This record gives sequence, structure tokens and C-alpha cells, in this order.
Amino acid sequence: MPAESINPDGDELLMHDLRGQARMTPPVGESEQAVLLEKSALGDRKSQERLVAANLGLVIRLAEAREDKGLSLPDLVQEGSLGLFEAVRSFATSGEVDFARFAEQRIGEQMNAAIAAEATAVRDAELLVAAAGDYERTWVLLRRLLGHDPTAAQIAEKLEWTVDRTRYVAQVVAEARRRHDEELLAFVDPDAIEDIDDAIDA
Repeated sequence: MPAESINPDGDELLMHDLRGQARMTPPVGESEQAVLLEKSALGDRKSQERLVAANLGLVIRLAEAREDKGLSLPDLVQEGSLGLFEAVRSFATSGEVDFARFAEQRIGEQMNAAIAAEATAVRDAELLVAAAGDYERTWVLLRRLLGHDPTAAQIAEKLEWTVDRTRYVAQVVAEARRRHDEELLAFVDPDAIEDIDDAIDA
């Protein structure tokens, strides 16, 4: 899911429902928890779901502590729930004695990994956008100097890139242009897209 929610109102409603679920779920006592953890380690789905539901409040609290780290609250809760589920399944064989501490660690690790992955994806996207701009400017410059379309090797030499990287960025630029043209054409004449598709299929 994207770092910035496309539907903040929907996120707020979802979090309202999740907080309500957390409040309404009965807590698990120590003796019951021990039994549920043993069954969970053996793959008992109902026991796993009971423990996950009972610890949803913990997931929400840890998600709220990371709210400004690049992922929406629902995304963080989803990732944290995966960490909690793994904690529930593995605690009995982990050698740990404190489930609450073990679960908090696993939830936090899962959330932090997701935040790091999202940051990397955003950074990679920003670098790709910058590379696309460099490619387009260099293509135009070389086109003027050479009097014909430059080759990938010529652009790569100018930018001090590998030819493979240059070809990859060229594909990205071409795809972006194609999407832009289709969106513009659909805005001006929506039926034109269908006409083009029909012509291609013919």
C-alpha cells in the first residue's frame, strides 16, 4: 500500500473500527494464554486468532508510535498484525518466557521493516524520476548535436551510465509517455482508446 493514504477518511473509519474491536475483545488471562500459546504452536487457528484479537490494542499502540514514519496507520496495523501472528505461532518454541515482551518485539520488527522497505521504494522512485529527466535532457541535446536520434550507447557515454541502465531508463520514459498520451487521449476522446485497441487487435 502507498505511504500516503489515498483515502484519509476511509483510514479514519477503519482505525475507529479497529479501536472498537480492541476495546470489545475480552482480555486473555495468564492460564488461558498459556494454553492458547501451546495450541497456537501446533497450528490451532482458533487459538491463534483469539490471541491476535486479544493483542490488537498492543498493535494499535505500537502503530500510533510510528505514525509519522512513512506508512499509514492501517498499513502499520496490518504489518504489526503479521508480526503478532508470527509471535503467537513461534513463542512456545522460542525459549522466551514473557509473551508480551516477545510479541512487542516481533510487532515492532515487522513494522520497522515495512517502514524501511517503503522508504527504500520512495527513494528508488525519486532516483528513477531524476534519471528519467537526465535521460530526456541528454537525448534532446544529442539529437541537436548529431542531427539524428542518439543511440543508447551514445547517451550512456554522455551520462556515464552503463548501456543496460540507459536502455532501462529509456523504457521507463517510453512507458510514461505512452501512459500520458493514453490519459490525454481518453480525456479528449474516450472512445479513441477503444478505437486504437480495436485497430491493434485487427
